[in-house]
Amino acid sequence: MATRVVSAAWLFAPLNPNLCCSSSSYSKTKAVLLTPPKINKSLGHRGGPCNRASISKGSLKCQASGESSDVSVDPNSVAEVYQGVYGPWTVDPDDVREVILYRSGLVTAAASFVIAASTAFLPDDSPLSGLIKQNLDFFYALGAGGLGLSLLLIHIYVTEIKRTLQALWALGIFGSLATYFSLAQPASEKLVQYVIDNPTAVWFVGPAFAALTGLVFKEGLCYGKLEAGILTFIIPSVLLGHLTGLMDDGAKVILLGVWMALFVIFAGRKFYQPIKDDIGDKSVFMFKALPEDQKKALVEKLEQQKLSQNLN
Repeated sequence: MATRVVSAAWLFAPLNPNLCCSSSSYSKTKAVLLTPPKINKSLGHRGGPCNRASISKGSLKCQASGESSDVSVDPNSVAEVYQGVYGPWTVDPDDVREVILYRSGLVTAAASFVIAASTAFLPDDSPLSGLIKQNLDFFYALGAGGLGLSLLLIHIYVTEIKRTLQALWALGIFGSLATYFSLAQPASEKLVQYVIDNPTAVWFVGPAFAALTGLVFKEGLCYGKLEAGILTFIIPSVLLGHLTGLMDDGAKVILLGVWMALFVIFAGRKFYQPIKDDIGDKSVFMFKALPEDQKKALVEKLEQQKLSQNLN
């Protein structure tokens, strides 16, 4: 069971605290520092939290290198600075845009799924049910696109886990297209209806849902969200129940309803979550972007600072 294997993997692989991008574990301070920082040019790329584009009037500047970890802001303003593992950082406009897009992808995926799944609860002769059923593949594509956007922008410290989620999504999309053109279309059926009528097709579309399971597990682990934790088990349970035939239609409908309700809560709560939570500790991403010699120099400097503080 591909979905079961993937789901089980999330019970062990992400337990490393470095996975979580929550800023709850580091302190927050108000600071006005007038000393201009030294900016490492090697960090001038999208993945780094402090790039050359941030060196503009009125914007906060930061660095994580072996030479300095100063943070400065415009002397006429007071910026909120977060103390990360490798130095202070702040939220910039690019971060805000990325987080908004990430959350928009989740909302799109949730809304599309809920609308499509609502046909299981609407009367068959309902005009609304008929309209939705005619466009099930559209909602599936829309939701898959939203999930893909979120997986592209998700912040996870362990790059391998992020790439695995993205690979699972890509595999699920490839499987969906192959199922549609090779199986559903020759049978004059839509993709979603074909998967409903032919449970073995879950093998082909399942990886995309495994990626969704990994995403909600990450959210539940990092932020302690109960609905995300429950979804981690609900999603594979519905798919495996349909695939194996061990779950009757009544049980599947009940779990589907729970999935819909929790997905709405999960997506809705993102609107009330601080932007910084979805960013994580930017100093970690900046540190990972440094050359090995500068990483070593920075670690040595931080160890010396810690030793000096302990002695004092």
